[in-house]
Amino acid sequence: MYEIHQKEILSATNRLMVVHAPAVAGKARAGQFVIVRTDAQGERIPLTIADYDRESGMVTIIFQEVGKSTRQMGTMEVGDCFATFAGPLGAPSEVEHFGTVVCVAGGVGIAPMFPITRELKEAGNTVISIIGARTGDLLFWEDRMAAVSDQLIVCTDDGSRGRHGLVTQPLDELLRDRPGAVARVWAIGPAIMMKFVSRTTQPYGVHTIVSLNTIMVDGTGMCGGCRVVLSGGAQFVCVDGPEFDGHAVDWDNLLSRQAYYREEEKRATAAYEHRCRLTGAMVSGGA
Repeated sequence: MYEIHQKEILSATNRLMVVHAPAVAGKARAGQFVIVRTDAQGERIPLTIADYDRESGMVTIIFQEVGKSTRQMGTMEVGDCFATFAGPLGAPSEVEHFGTVVCVAGGVGIAPMFPITRELKEAGNTVISIIGARTGDLLFWEDRMAAVSDQLIVCTDDGSRGRHGLVTQPLDELLRDRPGAVARVWAIGPAIMMKFVSRTTQPYGVHTIVSLNTIMVDGTGMCGGCRVVLSGGAQFVCVDGPEFDGHAVDWDNLLSRQAYYREEEKRATAAYEHRCRLTGAMVSGGA
């Protein structure tokens, strides 16, 4: 069960895996996520679905190695199996014919944005996509995003690929130069990026949808760990989301919540690296 059929190194820290999970692939829709565990004692890791194939039963996930659990997952190879691969979870993206839409993705947010962009294009929308990363070597799936977009704008913080600057710059230009033309904006990426995308669109009154990848434990609404504060009250990302109105999110609260377990995560990563050095095991991504 949940065997890895393909693994691809996208960058120094980004990994792609294609996993055999027919029950998930059979019901998955754009915007939904899975919760995976590498082994029976492993941490539950929420990952938005990057792609799926109902016929083959394959689900594609893309993740960044940032801590103990994702580094451990990065050491898995073709033929290895996940202990659990639960999903699809969360509400799917609400896709219909809106007109002209803009899809803004940063870093690994490009992965979950792809199926949303594809469905928006299939629904007859004019799709303008903006993707960005800190450096050019962290970008991936440019060809896939271009294939499902009417226009693709690439940005990097250091100017090593595409436009030099943040994704909010071309977004503001589009909204300013085409007043009233953009019906909706989707944004997926680091929380700080989604915060400033929402701030960019708010003066123009353009409805903005963000996908929030916050702290989760069970993914079923039982623990309350993924509570997000909105202007209309609190909701849970796992069952009420993961997509929300970006203009309603209390971004300062969300950013502070994401830092709650930073010290614990550092200690867990250090302990994992120490064990790997003692046993001579490989730590994916270097350590």
